[in-house]
Amino acid sequence: MEYSFFAKLAAEFLGTAILVLLGNGSVANVELKGTKGNGSDWLVIAVGYGCGVMVPALMFGTISGAQINPAFTIGLAVSGMFSWSQVLPFIIAQMLGSIFGQLVVYFAYKPHYDLTTNTESILGTFSTIDASHSSWNGFANEFIGSFVLFFGATAFTHAPYFEANKGSVFIALGFLVGTLVASLGGATGPALNPARDLGPRLVHAMLPIKHKGSSQWGYASVPVVAPILAGICAVALYKGLFL
Repeated sequence: MEYSFFAKLAAEFLGTAILVLLGNGSVANVELKGTKGNGSDWLVIAVGYGCGVMVPALMFGTISGAQINPAFTIGLAVSGMFSWSQVLPFIIAQMLGSIFGQLVVYFAYKPHYDLTTNTESILGTFSTIDASHSSWNGFANEFIGSFVLFFGATAFTHAPYFEANKGSVFIALGFLVGTLVASLGGATGPALNPARDLGPRLVHAMLPIKHKGSSQWGYASVPVVAPILAGICAVALYKGLFL
C-alpha cells in the first residue's frame, strides 16, 4: 500500500514522540524522586529505549520507514537512498514529535519533577549529559554508538533473511538500540539521535521547572553533530561495501 506524504510525516511525528515518551519516560522513572522505579538500574533505561525504538518502528515502519531520527534521514539522503526533497519535512516532523513526546513525559511525572532537587537528574530526563564533562569524550561516544546503530539499521533493512518478515527488522533494531544503551550509554546517555536530544533540551529550557538548573547548551551541539556525521559515514560505508 502506498501512503500519502502527509501520512508519512504523521508517522514520523508520532513515531519520534513515542520514542521520546518511552525512552525518556524510563529515565524519569529511574531518576526522579518518589517514583516507583527511583534508584533502579541502567537496564530499565536500556529496555525503555530499546522498546522506544522497536514499538514505533513496528507501528510505522511500513508507512514511512520509521526513520524517527534526523541523522539517519540525512545519512540515507547523502548516499542517494532517500529523496532530498523529503529530508527537511521529515526532520521537522521528527523534531516536533520529540518536543511533543517530552511534554507528555513532563506532565506524566510532574509531581516527581517538583520533588526532585538534583538538577542534573532532571536534565537527564530531557537530554544527554557527558559524565566526564568532556565534549570530546561525548563526541567520540556518540559517534561510535551512532555509527553502529546506523550501520546495523542499514544492514538489517537489506538482509535477505529479513525479506520474508519485515517486522523482524524492527525487532532486531530495538534489540540493537537497547544493547547500545546498555553497553555504550554510560558516558553520555546516549542520544544517538539529534531530535531525541535537541527537542527535549528546548522543552527543558522553556518549561518553568521547579529545580531546573542549566540546560547545558554548551554541550548541545555534540549529540546533534556526532550522530549526523556517524549516519553519513555508516550508511555510505555499508553501501560502498555491500550494495
